[in-house]
Amino acid sequence: MLGRLISRGSESRGLSMTEYQDLFTRFGFNGIQYVAPSGSIPELTALEGARNPIVAACIHARMLVFSEARFTFQRYSASRPGEMFGTPDLTILERPWPSATTGDLLARMEADASLFGNSYWIRANNELIRLDPAKIIIVTGDVEDRITANTVGKRLVGYSLVDDQHEELAFFEPSQICHYKPLASPLSPYLGQSWLSAVIQDVQVDGQLTDYKSAFMSNAATPNMVVSFDPSISKEAFDKFREGMEARHRGIGNAYKTLYLGGGADAKIVGSNFEQIAMKAVQGAGETRIAAAAGVPASIVGISEGLAGSALNAGNYTATRRRFADGTLRPLWRAACGALQNLVPPPDGGARLWFDDRDVLFLQEDVKDAADIQSRNALTIEALIRGGFVPDSAVRAVTTGDFTVLEHTGLYSVQLQPPAPDQVIVPDTAV
Repeated sequence: MLGRLISRGSESRGLSMTEYQDLFTRFGFNGIQYVAPSGSIPELTALEGARNPIVAACIHARMLVFSEARFTFQRYSASRPGEMFGTPDLTILERPWPSATTGDLLARMEADASLFGNSYWIRANNELIRLDPAKIIIVTGDVEDRITANTVGKRLVGYSLVDDQHEELAFFEPSQICHYKPLASPLSPYLGQSWLSAVIQDVQVDGQLTDYKSAFMSNAATPNMVVSFDPSISKEAFDKFREGMEARHRGIGNAYKTLYLGGGADAKIVGSNFEQIAMKAVQGAGETRIAAAAGVPASIVGISEGLAGSALNAGNYTATRRRFADGTLRPLWRAACGALQNLVPPPDGGARLWFDDRDVLFLQEDVKDAADIQSRNALTIEALIRGGFVPDSAVRAVTTGDFTVLEHTGLYSVQLQPPAPDQVIVPDTAV
């Protein structure tokens, strides 16, 4: 059915890249909307991106740090996150399938999210099973206004797993599936989108520039050349000259050899070399755009534009690392916890599935900063207690930031209390 819908739409007129993607990813049938990344543009995007070295480097940079975190449960105290704790329920995240660890699970989730925009998992036989993102169709239903009966929105019905012929193999309710989608799609509130989709043209251009370099080297590692002959030269003589010239000068092994021309032949160079087209600047700008879409600073991924100037100075690199950690990694961990919480619910309503990044070496500077903050909080608590406030209320005020919870004992520091009448000291009067 999806194939027929696509073929009818694509034959009617020329389609833009966006319209072509919409045909693949969104359609309706019998009043039900289907949003499907199956066997289509997202899959093509994944294949296009997977073979690009800059995309691969960005995914690896995200994956290698993202997979270092651990899962834990975290309690809420006074509407604020509190202590972390573990239970045997976390075992399935620590050993998600035979011979796998939490790092393997997070790495696979991140690879799916980067390439497809979505990662789907179910729990079966006490292990986590990955569903192919290219074969999942998201099913939504209309939400109608009770008075006007007009459609006012969409609700999530479930997830349909299909085969290569788009025949349904299984259907999962929303509560049965972990759907990791860190970047929202504009097509549907229930669908994720790969960060690659925003820079797919840059990825294609980067590949074309690489092909250009390959062709440049394959064709004698020199700019294009035009050889013209006197009109009196016969076709047989021309063909013989061309065959001999290509045999002696075509290919990398023949680069920079001296070219000898016979009478009546004139060689002229056309086109541009790498320096003339500013190959490094042109390709470097595209690489930076790809890294920016991935949320990975250029100096972290290691591309040329991120390794120049003051980018690697201690202060600049620290700020760059923190931006990567706070702006990319922690939101990804939060999204993963929210998705996996469907399969591993917290033991009670006052807790949540969360991540523990204290052992991630990449974030050790953040641990040091957190220790400095805790030290200052401890000094604040000590000052409040010295001022006569109840210790428990002082701790709550500092940890929650709400100083209205402070309770005073009615006792003050010795320096603030007036002396007792029998302790009044009368100074001696000089005689």
